[in-house]
Amino acid sequence: MAQEEIRAGQLPGNAERILEAVLYRGELPRREAAATAGTGERQARRLVSALLAKDVLTSENSRAPLRLAFPAALASRWMPGIFPEEIQ
Repeated sequence: MAQEEIRAGQLPGNAERILEAVLYRGELPRREAAATAGTGERQARRLVSALLAKDVLTSENSRAPLRLAFPAALASRWMPGIFPEEIQ
């Protein structure tokens, strides 16, 4: 799912590592984002900002842990068949 969005240019390149960590752990402390993504601090902040802007991640405030969000715009791509395409 994330790989398709990365290839399509919808998510940053290292997004998959962050998303996988959040998915399996439930949340990711922001201080661990750089190590998880395998980047420096500045690049990790840009990566997290991009994921927050796309509503893929959520956080209560700028210091709270990151949690997985479920953006409605990506629902049909991330979980095909879970929502009807058309209501008759």
